[in-house]
Amino acid sequence: MKLLVTGGAGFIGSAVVRHIINNTSDEVVVVDSLTYAGNVESITTVSDDPRFKFEEVSICDADALKRIFDEHKPDALMHLAAESHVDRSIDGPAAFIDTNIVGTYTLLESARQYWNALEPKAKDAFRFHHISTDEVYGDLHGTDDLFTETTSYAPSSPYSASKAASDHLVRAWLRTYGLPTIVTNCSNNYGPYHFPEKLIPLIILNALEGKSLPVYGDGGQIRDWLYVEDHARALYTVVTKGIVGETYNIGGHNERKNIDVVKTICELLEELVPVKPAGVNSYESLITYVTDRPGHDVRYAIDASKIDRELGWKPEETFESGIRKTVEWYLANETWWRAVKDGSYASERLGLSN
Repeated sequence: MKLLVTGGAGFIGSAVVRHIINNTSDEVVVVDSLTYAGNVESITTVSDDPRFKFEEVSICDADALKRIFDEHKPDALMHLAAESHVDRSIDGPAAFIDTNIVGTYTLLESARQYWNALEPKAKDAFRFHHISTDEVYGDLHGTDDLFTETTSYAPSSPYSASKAASDHLVRAWLRTYGLPTIVTNCSNNYGPYHFPEKLIPLIILNALEGKSLPVYGDGGQIRDWLYVEDHARALYTVVTKGIVGETYNIGGHNERKNIDVVKTICELLEELVPVKPAGVNSYESLITYVTDRPGHDVRYAIDASKIDRELGWKPEETFESGIRKTVEWYLANETWWRAVKDGSYASERLGLSN
């Protein structure tokens, strides 16, 4: 099978690409415009494989997308390209509207035109797999409620509202045009190659540099943490086994308060890096509580029983095993994160574009 993966140089997308190349015989065509969150260094471990192709293209570019579909003739599409950082969406929502809504519309139309021209067998087999987030559901205020595939949408931020809009577009293209779509909504991902503005890598790297560890409000916000490589396995399972028109929630079964996540990282660093930056008595002493984010959701929690029951997927990593692997990865891959922090990664293209 040949899979077209949008956003394949991003955090989750690159994990999907590495999983496919390393664990299947499939081909991958990555489509990524290499914005700040796209990093070719995240896919260089597989970029020399003859089954890998790269196209530096925006999903808002209809002409380029038509060329890509016509030239590469994918059997399925996995749509991960998105602006995804809540804080950035609050400061500047326009990019989120352009990429997540207009870009998804442009991709849907390009895929529909391509799909309509396929031979009947290929047309029946084609899939448009849209990867979304649990943030479209808003938040949970109780301690026992879980997001299910039928939970009503109530997005809180410009980011989650733009993702909710893209979900609705995908389902409308199935209902109106028959385009064979599948939607997945995932909980918070973490793991290797995570952009350092996100909570877990930010805390790890700030601690290593003796900087403050910012925690919003009292740190009581609860998230369900999903190891990114578990998510990549789930997404491949869905695109190969999922039923057209279905939605699958993907979660890690690992609810943690943000402050507890930060303290766990501090404990691991005490063990793994006992020699601290000058003037730091303990990593936990670097924790600094900051003004809470506007409209900050209180709790996310996924009911992932459907994908387990119907497709046989469940996470392999516990939070304890996954967070240890994550901290160890950042300790072993300073070259990668240094290039991101100093901005030099943005100038790298490594001749990947075909």
